[in-house]
Amino acid sequence: MEDDHTAELFADVDALLAQVAQPLPPADERERLRKNSGLTRQQIATALRASADLVEAWETGLVEPSGTQRAAYVRLLQGLLTQDRARSKAVSPTAGPRVPDQAPASPTTAPAPAPAPIRAVTPVPAARATSARAESATVAGDDFPAGPLAVLAFTDALTAHLVDGTTRECPAATIVEVLHWALDAGIGHQALAAFGRAADPLIVLTPSANDYLGLPPELEDRAGLRLAADHPWCAAVIADGWKFTHSGFGPWARIYQPAQGRQRRSVQLAVIAWGALSTGGWNPPPDLTAGQLARWLGTYAERVLTPRGSTAVCGQELMTSLRPPTRPVRDGSRWKAGTNSGALWQPIAPAPPEAHDAHPLAQGRHPADAMDEEAWDWHRPLTADEAAYPHVVGLDINLAFVAAAGSLDVGLNTPPEHVIRPRFDKKIPGAWYCDLTHIAHDPRLPSPFTPTGEPPTGPAWYATPTLAYAVELGATIHPAEAYLRRDPGRYLDPWYKRLREAYLATMNDLGVTTDMSQSDFLNAMSTLPQQDPYLLSLLAAIKATGKGGIGKLRAGPRDPHRAPFEAWPALNTPTWRPDIRAAVISRARVNMHRKMLKTADHTGRYPLAVLSDCALYPAQQPTALDAVPHGPDPTGVQGAFRLGASPGFAKEEGVQTMIWYEHLHSEGANPARYIKHTSM
Repeated sequence: MEDDHTAELFADVDALLAQVAQPLPPADERERLRKNSGLTRQQIATALRASADLVEAWETGLVEPSGTQRAAYVRLLQGLLTQDRARSKAVSPTAGPRVPDQAPASPTTAPAPAPAPIRAVTPVPAARATSARAESATVAGDDFPAGPLAVLAFTDALTAHLVDGTTRECPAATIVEVLHWALDAGIGHQALAAFGRAADPLIVLTPSANDYLGLPPELEDRAGLRLAADHPWCAAVIADGWKFTHSGFGPWARIYQPAQGRQRRSVQLAVIAWGALSTGGWNPPPDLTAGQLARWLGTYAERVLTPRGSTAVCGQELMTSLRPPTRPVRDGSRWKAGTNSGALWQPIAPAPPEAHDAHPLAQGRHPADAMDEEAWDWHRPLTADEAAYPHVVGLDINLAFVAAAGSLDVGLNTPPEHVIRPRFDKKIPGAWYCDLTHIAHDPRLPSPFTPTGEPPTGPAWYATPTLAYAVELGATIHPAEAYLRRDPGRYLDPWYKRLREAYLATMNDLGVTTDMSQSDFLNAMSTLPQQDPYLLSLLAAIKATGKGGIGKLRAGPRDPHRAPFEAWPALNTPTWRPDIRAAVISRARVNMHRKMLKTADHTGRYPLAVLSDCALYPAQQPTALDAVPHGPDPTGVQGAFRLGASPGFAKEEGVQTMIWYEHLHSEGANPARYIKHTSM
């Protein structure tokens, strides 16, 4: 029987061959136009940033271009066709040029299509102008004129609310008819990367639509969160030739049919009555109408990706969407699915020290043999000088872990290699067993080598960024053994860039820009809680996507009935990679330590407490401006804590009195956990 993984793989391959963004002339016409112009395949490949083999595949019709490459290829062919006609007329004025069997729909002399107009998600006050880049938009492509999703609601009729604010009647009376309608309605989203697949249409069912279609108002199975497999609606869907993924018919359900030729047939459902948008990191404003909800989700879809589960699931799916595991490759005279460079395409077992505590490899493992690359939870007593400060200020790093993922080298698809007494190389991702107890420790700073912030007490396993930082601090290190991954790549770099742009666009909509001075930024952030809740909830969802996606790299078992050390489904996915998560957290921690050292150099102040990406500092005035260094640049001192909107910069997390700090510390609590007030 075909399992979900196989079905997904086949669907991915079919999707690669099925994407159609703009009309193309027949395959033989593409080659003829190129040859008549005197161009080689390599010249076209260079111009379109493709390979000559891929251009050949386009000309033979075995593979269809997608996304921006397709738009550029269409423009090229239209231009070549215009020149070809001109040459034919010059040779024989009475003879017309050879016309393709299927001429391009647009005029051959037309320039590249202009971007569709950007639609604002919500009115922005005139006093707060926003850039075109940051305005909310969901631009429908030729393939998906209805946009990425539809929200169904019932009043007098079942109505589909689209992301552009328009509505249309949905003629469906059953959930099976909704599935067929979704495939025919022009709903979906273009692939986010070359060789990726277009997003499935997302249909969001409001409670009124739920009632109209006859779905249960709530799920009786509160543990499994799905309809029973023998429920009449599940049976009806299956009887119509559809299949469910392993998660079944729950709040988020992907329902698909076997691909028909090159056409992928899959629909994503989100059932609001079952908690699809009230859990899992989603928290849209509760008073949104169906149309407003469509625009809210549509903005997320355009800036991040079409929702398909919790925000954590979306964070994980975004990785795969930006780095598709497969691409078409030549195999003699035919094409087949091959691995995509820079992607994760197969499950990889972790090294023993990297394994989750519930993993089969962890059975019998001594706790000291487990790698403990986690975020800080540290606080310390005050010095006499620090006790004289009246205030304590929290500095929180924007998207700290997402920012740490950018340009980070991680292992890709080669299993870890066990090496005894290796020579440390910061360019090789891996887990290293090393003694760092000889490195001097300043008690005013958390140790960069442990999550407790206390100096290590013996040899331990470390990710590459941690040991690289030890070398940067001047230490001589001699790893005793290591598990090395010798195929490094920056897998998460496009993921970071996508989330960064989504975050900054939404901050810009809220009136907070990257070019602000530190004081202007602080003033703008002080009014943020009073800004549009529509945008604030969108910002929260974007942040949750990044945080949750990193967490998914080491997702633990969810089945309460699972036997100890029994494998769980997540282990069979290429993106279950605790080693990558460890490297991200390690890098975020040492990045923050660098900021602490640089800040101390400029201000003479040291952190009092740290929790994850939030550090507390003593301050004379109740403002973050008092805690960060200042320089000739109004945005702060490079390398130190700086206040600003960009990921990796800091914002004010909260302000309290020093007496408040001393009380919590004396109680054994970490004050950094409680510093936050109403600011974002």
